[in-house]
Amino acid sequence: MASTPQTRIWLMRLMFPALSFAILFAHLLPLDTLPRGWAPPDLILGLALAWSLRRPDYLPTLSIFFTMLMADLLLYRPPGLMTMLTILGCEFLKTRVLPHRETAFVSEWFSVALVITAITVLNRTILNVTNTGQAPLTLSMIQMIMTIGIYPLLVLFCQSVLRVRKLSPSEADAVRGR
Repeated sequence: MASTPQTRIWLMRLMFPALSFAILFAHLLPLDTLPRGWAPPDLILGLALAWSLRRPDYLPTLSIFFTMLMADLLLYRPPGLMTMLTILGCEFLKTRVLPHRETAFVSEWFSVALVITAITVLNRTILNVTNTGQAPLTLSMIQMIMTIGIYPLLVLFCQSVLRVRKLSPSEADAVRGR
């Protein structure tokens, strides 16, 4: 098959918001009413970065925008800040798709770790400059480290269950032509 059928592309474009809303639903369930001493990984950010680096045609910018904006609103974060930082990180990784197509996974993981670190630092910096209340530094660092640490499992899930694999050379030419 020289190119991915349009139905598969649109199915995967709908899959990202569906998965994100399932993660949000699970996150918002009142299973534990006591505050935790740790922060869970940001699975939506991890999925967005994995899909951006592996199949940028499956994740349009508008999908990231609406999904992350809804996450900002539901999780009581400043609306649009994490959305903007996620879009910037995903678009940066989308420009790096072709160099990472032939490299080892460790190089991909390192690039994603740098992007997650930059998103966390920029988020905290902007919240500090605007004097907005935020989580303690330790919780932000725990969430950042856990998101970086869970990235290989997210990639394994995306590759084995969702069939979101790296672009083949012919698919890369088709995406580059768009």
